[in-house]
Amino acid sequence: MKIIKINQVPKAPRVSPIFTGPVTMQPIVDTDLSKRFLIQQVNFEKGVRNKLHTHSIEQVLIVTEGKGIVATENEEITVGPGDIIFIAAGEKHWHGAAEGFTFSHLYVMSPESTTTQIEA
Repeated sequence: MKIIKINQVPKAPRVSPIFTGPVTMQPIVDTDLSKRFLIQQVNFEKGVRNKLHTHSIEQVLIVTEGKGIVATENEEITVGPGDIIFIAAGEKHWHGAAEGFTFSHLYVMSPESTTTQIEA
């Protein structure tokens, strides 16, 4: 058994064209520990989100802090700590901080999943 305290996991800046602004990542479980899934916390600055994208394999988001938005092409839903979001493989979506709020979530997904950015 291993206990991980999120406040003790270092935050590393993540620069990628899929984000609209600054985010940090905290690896909880990565491919060195598990060949079956990845778990990382993503921390979005105020109003920052990722762009419309898809994953080749399902993704689960677990909201840990702040106020966020999870959206598809057809709807936007406000989410907060304790909310769990299941995103089907191939579903076009984006997620991030609501305007004026920071937002953090854990994501759980397969290390074999690929991400396709749709929004420029």
